Amino acid sequence: MSTTASIHNLSVKNIEGELESLEKYKGKVLLIVNTASKCGFTPQLEEMTKLHEEFKAQGFEILAFPSNDFAGQEPLEGAALEQFCQLNYQAAYPIFGKTHVKGENASELYQFLSDKSKNGKVSSTPKWNFHKYLVDKEGRVIDYYYSITSPTSGKVKKAIQKLLKK
Repeated sequence: MSTTASIHNLSVKNIEGELESLEKYKGKVLLIVNTASKCGFTPQLEEMTKLHEEFKAQGFEILAFPSNDFAGQEPLEGAALEQFCQLNYQAAYPIFGKTHVKGENASELYQFLSDKSKNGKVSSTPKWNFHKYLVDKEGRVIDYYYSITSPTSGKVKKAIQKLLKK
């Protein structure tokens, strides 16, 4: 794996549509999740809030990337997206601008996350909303979890704890 294979070298659009460098998350363990407000997995937003609360003081962050790539399940835009997550699920983690997570229009971040030739570790394109990528403090992709895996599952929590101790 190239030593430059890090999400910290990338920028993404925040909820206001402005470019933001992911370098600001250096030193934090991240769970990156593509979300949607009208999905059967949307209650995972509440679990993401619990997970964030449990580990944030130790250097953990969740990055939520709303996406409309699956069955049009994210009709909201901008501030409405952020309000939905905050009001309904008490989300206190960053919610970014609507993002393409698959196909030729996938954002640079999701191209990196899903392609082993770019990230050096995993090849897994989101098959649905709430696909999760675990990223270490150096910005390297460590693992991924399918939509059906709860953010608060034992295997996710153990993997986060292991990375936080490094």
